[in-house]
Amino acid sequence: MQMSYAIRCAFYQLLLAALMLVAMLQLLYLSLLSGLHGQEEQEQYFEFFPPSPRSVDQVKSQLRTALASGGVLDASGDYRVYRGLLKTTMDPNDVILATHASVDNLLHLSGLLERWEGPLSVSVFAATREEAQLATVLAYALSSHCPEMRARVAMHLVCPSRYEAAVPDPREPGEFALLRSCQEVFDKLARVAQPGINYALGTNISYPNNLLRNLAREEANYALVIDVDMVPSEGLWRSLREMLDQSNHWDGTALVVPAFEIRRARRMPMNKNELVQLYQVGEVRPFYYGLCTPCHAPTNYSRWVNLPEESLLRPAYVVPWRDPWEPFYVAGGKVPTFDERFRQYGFNRISQACELHMAGFNFEVLNEGFLVHKGFKEALKFHPQKEAENQRNKILYRQFKQELKARYPNSPHRC
Repeated sequence: MQMSYAIRCAFYQLLLAALMLVAMLQLLYLSLLSGLHGQEEQEQYFEFFPPSPRSVDQVKSQLRTALASGGVLDASGDYRVYRGLLKTTMDPNDVILATHASVDNLLHLSGLLERWEGPLSVSVFAATREEAQLATVLAYALSSHCPEMRARVAMHLVCPSRYEAAVPDPREPGEFALLRSCQEVFDKLARVAQPGINYALGTNISYPNNLLRNLAREEANYALVIDVDMVPSEGLWRSLREMLDQSNHWDGTALVVPAFEIRRARRMPMNKNELVQLYQVGEVRPFYYGLCTPCHAPTNYSRWVNLPEESLLRPAYVVPWRDPWEPFYVAGGKVPTFDERFRQYGFNRISQACELHMAGFNFEVLNEGFLVHKGFKEALKFHPQKEAENQRNKILYRQFKQELKARYPNSPHRC
């Protein structure tokens, strides 16, 4: 009887051990299966989203190094430039979204990260010592709490030459030091920022838009240079990558991305079908429609909205450049830089498009992709100093066109 009881105990123990072994084998199988599936998904994801090896500490170390350099003065000596507060690794054939902003307008960066899936470069202008400190604290907070910022965003800082940005003191960030997520960082920025027009800074410092544009696109081959309060159509980066990868004959071509503006109350359209519906009822209109109609009229919006729907992005038609067209475009190769003598408002993008024309670039309008500016742009009213700068830029533009004749003596084109 005692022997029978011992045999039964041994049998149950053996059975329990076998069941545990089977369970462990099943868990191991599921783990391996999940791992293989995860690896397959990861490989598909990283086809377009290469992993970033940088840790939070590495990014913060880079930020400290950039600030400790003391920056470099621009060609005019009026501005101090800090390159690479944040850095991102880019494929040489990638398309970078390059933009610029005052510190307050960095709020728009969150929306750009949602719509643009590729690398993004932003140049930030801090007009005062306090704004320079806020910019460094903000870069520190974003690098700490936003994986997308660490993986995909390069950030540069520009401030007046008489100021120097500094590494954030642990006691300085104040409430920023209490934040624990990326959304909290942007929410906090929304509470302390006063977003508005970049060049309406309320200071005597001119907004150096062309310096900022050059800085943002400095290391890019292909770049789409936009204003920070614009939003690209969904999937534009991926479509551009696929189109550019299919051919290597794009040098010398400016691929024009049609630009629109939308009433602020409206949700941003995701695709061309949604955009055209809003366009037909007047909720969306051509960019600068109420401010400088000729500045974008050559895009030929009526032709664009009536193009047949297509699944693949491609150039749809060629447009000869004419003054004062200032399209937003993607271009690679030897793209002329923006002339940094143009500041504040007026002729800063027109002058660069004019030089593209003189340099022999062709302007080809894309069929599907687009940009949308948040809000209708209306006629601007400057205070006397800003109006004087606008007039200064007008005179400079006449001089600039004469300079281009000497720079491109063999060009068949004229501005």
